[in-house]
Amino acid sequence: MHMADALLSPAVGGAMWVVSGGLVAYSAKKVREEADDRKIPLMGVLGAFIFAAQMINFTIPGTGSSGHMGGGMILAILLGPYASFLVLASVLTVQALFFADGGLLALGCNIINMGFFTSFVAYPLIYKKIMGCGHDKKRLLLAATVAGVVGLQFGAFGVVLETVSSGISELPFKAFVLLMLPIHLAIGLVEGLVTSGVVSFVMAARPEILTAAAERTPLGVSVKSAVLGIAAAAVLIGVALSWFASANPDGLEWAMLRTYGKEELETKGKVHDLLASLQKKTAFLPDYDFKKVGTDPEAGTNTGEVKVEAAPVRKAAWPAVDVGTSVAGLVGGSLTLVMALLAGFGLKRRKVAS
Repeated sequence: MHMADALLSPAVGGAMWVVSGGLVAYSAKKVREEADDRKIPLMGVLGAFIFAAQMINFTIPGTGSSGHMGGGMILAILLGPYASFLVLASVLTVQALFFADGGLLALGCNIINMGFFTSFVAYPLIYKKIMGCGHDKKRLLLAATVAGVVGLQFGAFGVVLETVSSGISELPFKAFVLLMLPIHLAIGLVEGLVTSGVVSFVMAARPEILTAAAERTPLGVSVKSAVLGIAAAAVLIGVALSWFASANPDGLEWAMLRTYGKEELETKGKVHDLLASLQKKTAFLPDYDFKKVGTDPEAGTNTGEVKVEAAPVRKAAWPAVDVGTSVAGLVGGSLTLVMALLAGFGLKRRKVAS
């Protein structure tokens, strides 16, 4: 559900940058107040895990579409709403800057759509209400699934509102929303089941993690075993399991294809061109693969131009065993890990100084 810049006007994209930036600052303040050193490694490995998990698109049977994990509910359940929002913002920033997954203008929208609704709406208002104070597995399955579906529905509706507010006439509200919400309902059901599985693993290994996140209390135990397990899973997914990603368009692209007839829109305007040029320079592994050198189709000669796709273009072969994908999974997970750790340690030092 990563939005491209072509779906937004500069005014809407800029406004969502401001909103998401304010929420990042507020979340950082809250995390700094907790001053929980044991949570910092957990933030790092969970960021790497979510980055890798988002590389795997799973097929939605009978639709010709696919979906991928958003990961917001996993992060919120294991880290609490504020740390989860910071980690997911880190994941999406790394994806946009270095992998051209989601536009730079659309980054604020993507952070809100995938981070805000899960961390600050679905988690406190649905997941915590269903779970209560216990750790019952049946309640966990129900809470994770329902909260995952609701969070993704809000996010999908947010995409529609942001697009319509931007004056994108190619995607009229009624037709677009009637496609976006049902397909993301199916994606949300799968995400809810995966979320309950991941959280069940952590519940068995270190239930204190869930308690600390829910009650916003410091972790009083070592989380080394959970950190190592999540880190190993992130490496496995990013390096190998990412080859098995579905070749079908994701839910957003699928809805656009059936509304407009194409999976992408052309960007227009100086702001879009400027940001596209910037992303072309920063994205050293676009579409989670090595950069491709363009050729002149008429002359058949190498132009030397490096091509960077604004949105993922999936390979037809499946599974797509590709060294570039593995490198992207490993590098992207590492960058997200480092970014989350730097944020955590930076907030810790500010707390000590204050």
